[in-house]
Amino acid sequence: MRPDFQSAGFSPHMSQRTYIRTFLQSETPYHPAQGASQMGAPPVLPLLTRASRPLTFEITAINERGESLPVSIAGEHPLTVYVDKREIVTLMTLGGWPEALTIGYLRNQRIVRSLEEIAAVQVDWDVNAVAVTTRSGILGEALERMEQRTVTSGCGQGTMFGDLMQDVDAIRLPTDQRLTEEQLLGLTQEVRQLQSVYKQAGSVHGCALACKTAHGAQVLMFVEDVGRHNAVDAIAGQMWLDGISGSDKVFFTTGRLTSEMVIKTAQMGIPFLVSRSGMTQMGWQIATDTGITTIGRVQARHYLIYTGAERFER
Repeated sequence: MRPDFQSAGFSPHMSQRTYIRTFLQSETPYHPAQGASQMGAPPVLPLLTRASRPLTFEITAINERGESLPVSIAGEHPLTVYVDKREIVTLMTLGGWPEALTIGYLRNQRIVRSLEEIAAVQVDWDVNAVAVTTRSGILGEALERMEQRTVTSGCGQGTMFGDLMQDVDAIRLPTDQRLTEEQLLGLTQEVRQLQSVYKQAGSVHGCALACKTAHGAQVLMFVEDVGRHNAVDAIAGQMWLDGISGSDKVFFTTGRLTSEMVIKTAQMGIPFLVSRSGMTQMGWQIATDTGITTIGRVQARHYLIYTGAERFER
């Protein structure tokens, strides 16, 4: 549902530059978050738009026999993030979860420390922008981090603000959690059935947050996006909005287990990280230091436990 920007003083005849400026200067809250999660949502939620875009688009392609046929392709849209009228970054995204993506990005970059710091997240696809309003302004520490950028190995060149290893040493993950082989294989089977955009159009990564069950795993949320870092950020944001703890959860990604993926999983407090792909050296080192159980190259009944084997039960 698109917010009513004209009632807040916007004109459809504005230039894009003027429209963005007016969009950022407006203090009108557009669309409050609806409902509270049964899993314990926090009492104060930011005001949110609901601005999901279509995930796929139909075009005509020509196959190897010279035949024209309709095919689906994945959407890809720029989304420029402004925090308190300050431009932070432009994300290239599928557009399915823009509000959660924005919140998760700010969470994982440590620009905001809690959901309560955010007053509103307002997305407007007419100008490909999202305006985030905080309750008390960005603190000096966060501003300093935004001056330091590290380009990571994430698809589409991911970015980490500040010292890449900042706060990692302070992370303590639960040591009493266990993951069984039956739960691991059950999770991978369920994720394969959920990859709707990938099956239809390819060109996307998928991430899932799951809880363990007696004989498998239940996927709580699944996000596909053009970059795996977008998908993990969207889940991180939705976890905040729904008040979900990561302490007993399992995170699944179709992408590589890089340093960025491991750090973000640790920041969400999740002790298990699973991928159908492999692992990088820096990812392995950080997973070892933080105590995350990482499992990669998961295909059928094959898998490799890279770190944290003491939590795994066959």
